[in-house]
Amino acid sequence: MKKIVAIVGSASANSSNLSIVKYLESLCSSEIEFEIFEDLKHYPHFSPELSVENTPSEIVKFRESIMHSDGVIICTPEYVFSIPSGLKNLLEWSVSTVIFSDKPVGLITASANGAKGHKELQLILSTLGASLHENTQLLIQGVKGKITPEGDITHQETKRLLEEFYGCFSSSLK
Repeated sequence: MKKIVAIVGSASANSSNLSIVKYLESLCSSEIEFEIFEDLKHYPHFSPELSVENTPSEIVKFRESIMHSDGVIICTPEYVFSIPSGLKNLLEWSVSTVIFSDKPVGLITASANGAKGHKELQLILSTLGASLHENTQLLIQGVKGKITPEGDITHQETKRLLEEFYGCFSSSLK
C-alpha cells in the first residue's frame, strides 16, 4: 500500500486549502493511505538545540510519517507574500534530516495571488532535497471564488486541474 502525507499550511480552520486536500483524498484509490497534517500552530517552535537530540515527540511523529511515506503533498495559502509561519516552522524541523531527500513532493499554493509564496516554497523544498516536477505543482489564484465556505469546489477548471495534478503526482510515487 502506498502512503501520501498531505500538509495543510493554512492557519484557518476549514480553509480552502483543507478542502482541496480533502478533495485530493477523495480521489485516492483503496491502495493509497492518506495522512493529513493540519492545525500546524500546535507544533513547537523550531529549536536547533532540539533538532537532533531530545526532539519533541510531535516532531518525531511528523518526521517518521514523512520518512515512511511514498510522497508528500503540501497545500498552502500565501500570507504576506510568503508561506505561513506554521508551515515554515514545520519545514525548519526537517532541515537537519534527510526525510525530504528524493521524496516526490507535490506543491499546491491556493490563495488570492500566491505567486511569491509558491516560489518561496519551491526554493525551500529544493533546499531540502525534495523531488519536484513541474506537472506536480499547481498555483490556484483567486481560490475564495472557486470554493464555497462549506468546502465545495465549484470551479470546474480547478477541479480538472486538481484531478490532473493528482494523476501526475500518484504516478510519480515510487
